[in-house]
Amino acid sequence: MPPAERTRSLRQAVALGLLQGPSELLPISSSAHTRLIPWLAGWEREGRGAQQGRSFEVALHGAAALALGLEMAGPLRRELGPPGAPGALTATLTLAPAVIAGLTLRSKIEERLSGPRASAGGLILGAVAMALADGRGTGHGRAAREAGPMDGLALGVAQAIALAPGVSRNGATLTAARARGFSRAGAQRLSWAAGLPLMAGAGAYDALKLLRDGPRAGGAATLGGAGASFLSTSLSARLLSGRLERRALWPYAVYRCLLGGLVLFSSRRAQWWR
Repeated sequence: MPPAERTRSLRQAVALGLLQGPSELLPISSSAHTRLIPWLAGWEREGRGAQQGRSFEVALHGAAALALGLEMAGPLRRELGPPGAPGALTATLTLAPAVIAGLTLRSKIEERLSGPRASAGGLILGAVAMALADGRGTGHGRAAREAGPMDGLALGVAQAIALAPGVSRNGATLTAARARGFSRAGAQRLSWAAGLPLMAGAGAYDALKLLRDGPRAGGAATLGGAGASFLSTSLSARLLSGRLERRALWPYAVYRCLLGGLVLFSSRRAQWWR
């Protein structure tokens, strides 16, 4: 790749890494942004095949998971308390459906739902469900410490559904928690508590798989994007975590619908001009 293209690729990778932090903490689907922003911006992807793009996404999500683990594992442990037998069962149920679905269905989902329209549909449908669940009550409700096995199962199913592009793991778990009667603060804490081990496990699994298959992504761009992702996620966790817990979810739903609508319109317009 010529120097000018390498520089442009590095800048784009850093930009996506900086976007990863806030989009990981907000219920707007970080994966959808990683895939849709380059598509909407028309950034060139010369020399980057499907495996290279996957390597880059793994680097972004792995760095974000590491940053979230360092920033939030301690506060969440203090907030939720040490897990006893019921807590261990609840934690297991938050992971099992997503792990099973990921191992059995992930390749088919990525093969059949990899286009921008699928991500746009996930953004819009997930936004509607999230707004409806959040609108059922006020900011009052159950605390995170009150979560039981059925709540864990609901969160686990939500995380499995979030394998579909654009749905957003954070958005799906917030939707499930709010539908189960948790307060906005409780739902936010449960969402992060459910997501941290899943993100860490998925990142480690993907990294090992890519190492086995032989990753071919550009080293400088991947490292730059991962570094930017780690820094932006760490900073976002410090700035946003205490401010998100009591806010309504409808502004994020509106944003998701607007972004999804823009992608659908752009996709249709691209077909018109062919």
